[in-house]
Parts: sequence; C-alpha cells; structure tokens
Amino acid sequence: MRKFALLGVVVAFATSGALGQTPPAQNGPQNRPINSSDSPNRQAGAPVAGHNSFTETEATARIEKQGFTNVSGLQKDDSGVWRGHAMKGGQQVDVSLDYQGNVTQGGVK
Repeated sequence: MRKFALLGVVVAFATSGALGQTPPAQNGPQNRPINSSDSPNRQAGAPVAGHNSFTETEATARIEKQGFTNVSGLQKDDSGVWRGHAMKGGQQVDVSLDYQGNVTQGGVK
C-alpha cells in the first residue's frame, strides 16, 4: 500500500511540473497586421494619428486602390497621416491615408 501512495505522489509531482511550464515561443509575429482589410482594429471613420511607415509611393498605390485617380500633393503631416488631393467621380477631392491603411476622403489640412 505504501508503494502505491509513494507512486501516486511521484506521479502528481511529475505531472504538476509539466503543467507549470510555458509553451515554447512560436516563429514569426502572432498578431494580425493592423492594415489588413479584415482587421477588426481598423477605424475607417477618420484618419488615425500614429507612426506611418508607408512611403509616398505606397501611399499613392493604396489611395488609388480605393478608386481615386491622379493622386497629387501627398505630404505626411505631424500626426503621421498622408494628406493630398485626388480625383474621384470626376471631381477633385482631398484624401488622407493613416498608418492603419485607412483611406478617407476630405480633411486635408
């Protein structure tokens, strides 16, 4: 009987040590990209201030992908938002692109 009790204690200690370990780190980022079109964190209502890593060429391409043409005058403001002008529906409009990849019409400062 003592052998079974001792065996039970050993098994309990052995399994509790395995349960207390953290899983190994996974390769690559585990978060979804913020500028993904399916990201729930996107705020499409207004340009969001933040560090913007898009180049002017990338910003132009993203704006054009949203149906704008003749993108011009793009400049990054103090909030990290690309702002400029473009054509849509035959009219010149103001456009902006934030660090999340949100393209909004209007609001050029």
